[in-house]
Formats: sequence, structure tokens, C-alpha cells
Amino acid sequence: MSSNRKDDHVQLAEELNTKNRAAGGFHDVRFMHHTFNGLARDGVDTSTTVAGARWEVPFYINAMTGGSEKTGRINADLARAASTAGVAMASGSVSAALRDPALEPTFRIVRESAPQSFLFANVSPEATVEQARRAVELLDANALQVHVNPAQELVMPEGDRDFRHWLDRIAEIVEAVDVPVVVKEVGFGLSADSVAELAARGVTTVDVSGRGGTNFIDIENHRRSRQEYTYLSGWGQSTPECLLDTVHGPGGAPTVHVLASGGVRTPLDVVRALALGARAVGVSGHFLHVLLTDGPDALVEELGAWTDQVRTLMTLLGAPDVPSLTSTDLLVTGETAEFARLRGIDLPSLARRR
Repeated sequence: MSSNRKDDHVQLAEELNTKNRAAGGFHDVRFMHHTFNGLARDGVDTSTTVAGARWEVPFYINAMTGGSEKTGRINADLARAASTAGVAMASGSVSAALRDPALEPTFRIVRESAPQSFLFANVSPEATVEQARRAVELLDANALQVHVNPAQELVMPEGDRDFRHWLDRIAEIVEAVDVPVVVKEVGFGLSADSVAELAARGVTTVDVSGRGGTNFIDIENHRRSRQEYTYLSGWGQSTPECLLDTVHGPGGAPTVHVLASGGVRTPLDVVRALALGARAVGVSGHFLHVLLTDGPDALVEELGAWTDQVRTLMTLLGAPDVPSLTSTDLLVTGETAEFARLRGIDLPSLARRR
């Protein structure tokens, strides 16, 4: 990937930031309010466990960028904010630096700016085992994300067209690297069937990453002279749909740990995703927008505000800790409820969990 395309991605992601606000599905998920929650706010525990590590807050800055001078500066600002606020962070795909060592500083700056933070390195399933190890080494990463993005690749003018070896390569990477591996969609959603295929290859954590946030079909289509794939703008499942399918589907609870991202714009969306079964929730577009619009100090303030508001919402719901959110009463309506009906998911039981 050229550094110019990395810059294009950031610019287009920001320009298209508000386009899919109604497509995230979170508006179809609400909580049943019960007046007597029996909690003191100061006693609520917002911590969670991801890839064997304890995080103080259940959300993180998800994979975005790197690979050019401009995006290197963005990575540094994101990492410093993550470090100050005590949240985890994932880098963008390290593939560019694996091909061109001159770009390594745009990723190495993430660890330099956040020396104590939990960091994910990020590669594609085209990466060799040696490249995956190199990506982890480059960031001194605590875990490795492998992003899967067939929809993006097929619309990307210079993208991949052969995906036959992806599952086998993922299995090889899981077996060979010394850190936990998380397989992540890039905004079109992992289905229960896809998660089962990954679990069969030894993957223990997935990020379902549904539609409604940064839309890489739109981004790549804007880079095409004819923009002929506009009709694919709404492709994929929303994040709530993915969580219903993978965690609450008729096949039963998954054998893997589930993270969620895609279309997360408020602390309430974080809590909704946690209540649907996610262990932690990734946010990209909103935090990038705050950084580009208002600067690094504003992003630190925003991360702190989200932590504060998640604790408030948990208190309101009577959830003393993150696992307790999966016992709250959830009302799922609208298009998401129709999706759940077609997939055989028992929504009345979610409404009466308490």
C-alpha cells in the first residue's frame, strides 16, 4: 500500500464520518429501566479481560492508520492519548512497513508514545508467519490483530482477488506467534459461521466489527474513477446483528471470546455491545474525528469522559461489573429484531434476563 493511499484513507474516513450514522443498528437496542439498582457508583468495576490481560476500561482505540509521515503523526497522538487515559490501542495494518522498512517509524512510534499500554499490532491474512512475527516485534505488541477484509479488497482497485488460503494462513500465524491473535473484520461483520471456521483453526478471540462505522467499500469506491460500487454501501451486518448471531444464535454461545467494533459513537453504544456479550469495544472513527478536529488534549479528555460515562451507565443498569451487563434486560426492535427473527434468535429471553 502506498503512503498516499494511507493518507487518502484518513481523509476519506473523516469526510464520510457522518454518512452511516443510522446504519450501526445500536438505535434498535435499548435497556429496560428498573428504578432500584442497589449500587453505589464509586463501587462499580469497569475492568475487563482481553487476551489474558486485565484492562481498566472496556473500550479501546481500534485499528486505524500508519504508513506515511502524516499517519505516523496521527499514530503518535493516538498512542499518547491512549497512554494518558489508560486505554488499549491497535495500530493500523503494518503491511506497508513490512514491505518498506523506511515506513517502520510510523508504527514504532506507537510503542514509543505508549510504553506501558496494551497494544495490538495489525496484519492482513496475506502476511507470512515471519511478517506476523516482525509486526509484533515492531510494536513490542501484546497481541496481534489479523484483519480480514474481502469486501474492501474486491472494491479496492489494486486489492487482492484470491482468498482461498486465508484460513490456512491464519491458522499458521496463530500457531507460530508468541502473543494472542485476534481476527478482526473491517466493518462488514463476522457471522456465526465465520467465527466457527476461525475457532476450528485455533483462534480464541474475534472482533466482529460490523457495519455502521468507517465504510471501506465507500472509501475504496471513492478512489475509483467511475465509483461503480455505490450500491454496496450498506453491505454486511451491523455490530448488534453480529453479536446476536455469534453470541445468542441457535448454535449456542461461541467457544471464542468476542470483541465488538463498528458504528460505536457513544458510551451507551459501548454498554449496549457489552450487554450483548462483547468483552470489550473498539472505537475508531469517533476518536479520530475528535483528534483531527480538536487536537490531542481533547481526545484525552474525551477518553476520560467515556470512562466516566460507562461507569455511570453501569450504575444506572445495576451492573456492578462488566460481566453483570449480560444479565440486563435488553429490548431489541426494528430491523435488528427482524434480522434476529430470520436467524432464529430468541429475543424475548433477552428482554427477561434480570
